[in-house]
Amino acid sequence: MIDRLNVLNKYQLPNQINTMASKSSSDSINQFSTFLKDAINQVNKASNASDLMTNKLASGEKVDLHEVMIAAEKSGVTLLTTIEVRNKVVEAYQEIMRMQV
Repeated sequence: MIDRLNVLNKYQLPNQINTMASKSSSDSINQFSTFLKDAINQVNKASNASDLMTNKLASGEKVDLHEVMIAAEKSGVTLLTTIEVRNKVVEAYQEIMRMQV
């Protein structure tokens, strides 16, 4: 699951606003790309953990049902959050494209 505090600490977004002006555009693109890749990897890890726990439960291994349900809900919430963020980005892009120059 994407932990907001760790994201803020890891990328130090508030502290980097002043330094971003001095960075080249390729550095900014690389940093944003890295941020997106990390976020998508976190969603993938949550999904894989949920699948693994569900498979363990189905095969009869000793796994607590509530842990399986928590993993499934975490996976679902992170996926839905990712989808909503994507929808907002597409909506913002479409709004920019509708602007007249």
